[in-house]
Amino acid sequence: MASAEVEIPRRGRDRDRDRGAQRDGGDSYRPQRARSPVPVPVRSEAEKQAAAKAEYEKLLNMRSGGTYIPPARLRALQAQITDKTSKEYQRMAWEALKKSINGLINKVNTANIKHIVPELFGENLIRGRGLFCRSIMKAQAASLPFTPIYAAMAAIVNTKLPQVGELLVKRLVMQFRKGFKRNDKAVCLSSTTFLAHLINHQVQHEMLAGQILLLLLHKPTDDSVEIAVGFCREVGQYLEEMQPSIAMVVFDQFRNILHEADIDKRTQYMIEVLFQVRKDKFNDNPAIKEELDLVEEEDQITHRVELDGEVEVQDGLNIFKFDPEWEEHEDAYKKLKAEILGEGSDDDEEEDDGEDESSEDEEDEETKAMEIKDQSNADLVNLRRTIYLTIMSSADPEEAVHKLMKINLPAGQEPELPSMIVECCSQEKTYTKFFGMIGERFGKINRLWCDLFEQSFAKYYETIHRYENNKLRNIAMLFGHMLAADAIGWHCLSVIHLNEDETTSSSRIFIKILFQHIAEEMGMPKLKARLTDDMLRPNLEGIFPRDNARNIRFSINYFTSIGMGALTEEMREHLQNMPKPALPAPAAAHDSDSDSVSSYSSYTGSSYSSRSRSRSLSRSRSRSPPGEPLIADAQCLRPSLVAERAPTPTVPRAPGPTRAPCQEGDRPVEIRARLLPDGQPAATTAYHGLLRRMGGVVPAERRTARTVGRRARRHPRGGGTAKAVHHPRRP
Repeated sequence: MASAEVEIPRRGRDRDRDRGAQRDGGDSYRPQRARSPVPVPVRSEAEKQAAAKAEYEKLLNMRSGGTYIPPARLRALQAQITDKTSKEYQRMAWEALKKSINGLINKVNTANIKHIVPELFGENLIRGRGLFCRSIMKAQAASLPFTPIYAAMAAIVNTKLPQVGELLVKRLVMQFRKGFKRNDKAVCLSSTTFLAHLINHQVQHEMLAGQILLLLLHKPTDDSVEIAVGFCREVGQYLEEMQPSIAMVVFDQFRNILHEADIDKRTQYMIEVLFQVRKDKFNDNPAIKEELDLVEEEDQITHRVELDGEVEVQDGLNIFKFDPEWEEHEDAYKKLKAEILGEGSDDDEEEDDGEDESSEDEEDEETKAMEIKDQSNADLVNLRRTIYLTIMSSADPEEAVHKLMKINLPAGQEPELPSMIVECCSQEKTYTKFFGMIGERFGKINRLWCDLFEQSFAKYYETIHRYENNKLRNIAMLFGHMLAADAIGWHCLSVIHLNEDETTSSSRIFIKILFQHIAEEMGMPKLKARLTDDMLRPNLEGIFPRDNARNIRFSINYFTSIGMGALTEEMREHLQNMPKPALPAPAAAHDSDSDSVSSYSSYTGSSYSSRSRSRSLSRSRSRSPPGEPLIADAQCLRPSLVAERAPTPTVPRAPGPTRAPCQEGDRPVEIRARLLPDGQPAATTAYHGLLRRMGGVVPAERRTARTVGRRARRHPRGGGTAKAVHHPRRP
């Protein structure tokens, strides 16, 4: 097999050897002597520093202007240049500071602003305040929607370093003035937007807003009015609260421009939209968003930079300058940073911490970083959707319970399962026992679910007025089934207080359907036996009260009206055995009667005297102290007492026989006063009763009596003489 190597001809090899010998300067036939390596000169540290400085200076003076140095070359130079007093070292530190500030500003947003600000304070903002202002103004002009975030960052920096905030306001004012003179709409728009948010954060006084608006609206053009409208939408809410007089003047000027100035239709529409925004109280343009309200009002420092005043922007802070006291200034800022961030000034104590503690802290920080707080409740919505779909896709209660038990409920979300079962039941058109069986099985599986369903019963009873009748009925029947099946304890009924004051129409309907369904499930005898259990009696005092007669009557009437009067037998006996309150003293009644008789003694007619006595009697009863209701059967008035109180015979006013008010042989007059719902006696009823007994006529019956008398006189029965009806007349 032929070899793959190709042999070089001999003549060619000799020629190559001769060329190599000539190149080495020796004869081809003489052996070469070994050369010793040339020793490399050892440079001192000072020489290394000088070489590195020279190379750095060369890079800075290149045609590119020194704007970019390769990272590897820069790190090597930084490692070599260690003299902090040298200009080159300070220049490299300045470039690093500029890049760091610019990077932090570019990556700030609403979510990480709380983490970016401490890193920003870690840089020397006093030395780099010019860099900070230039970078944040450039970033804001490039992305106007991020203006609230940049303003919030500037407000936080202003609380600790007010000179930085003041410099930023001055540069923005100067930028607006230059843009206004040059008719640069974009510059004016970005400057006014940034100033508006700084005014909202109280970095700058609101007088500047009034000056800018009046300047823009003094000689209105389409562009100036557009800038003013945008500025007013941002700062309008804060201006209405702090300086309503300025806001009124500004909006009056807008109104005049809208009606009188010669502006474009688009600009007119913008002004109309602004007035609508003002009418809506700037709901879509709040002064400070809630997530960006990071500074306490008392901590903020407000500057007063005027639009027409002298403004010093300090452009020299944007460029590097050699600092002979660089180390002292750096140490001073380190102390200030420790005060701002709350860190200890002794770095040695931090370095002495053990590695174990640092590793544990790193693990804790990683764990906290992994915890995501979902403010949109998406997890809760997904959990409820899963429970709902599981229930609705099940064929029978056993399958539903089996599937629901497999759902991995997050910690603290266990009450969502009973709540969703009740809600699913309430959404049905009619109650189905399917949901009651699911609740019954959960209540009997574990004590945890039983307690959660009892809590759900209390929660739904408190909020039952929010549900319509169909949902209310389904919820009541669900809990009625669970009570009848002993899936939940009957002590949960302690939340019900059946009285006129603590119930509503919805709660009374709920109680009615609840007890009717329990009676349907258990039967009335078992229900009655359960409610009379001595163990449950303390928990049922709200439904079957025993302390107040008014509440007892209300409960008796309620259960009687829903067809469960058998449950009220004990309450009826208790009501009958309750001690009756004492009647008022008879002496007071005797005095009032004698006073009334003596006061009207000049009038003749026993009927009128009797009426006055009955009125005084009812008045004396109505003046009895509150809280002492009258007994249903009062004392009888003896005929002799009535005769003694009416000694004057009645003189008839019309011909015909009259009836004496009271004779010796008449039966005793009985007063049966009924109790009103509020516990006060019905004195008017007693008064009318006495009038009828003593020959008088009730005021409501006078017209009827007169009509009957006239008919009797016109059409006498049996040819007899018609009798006149005597009507007592009031004085």
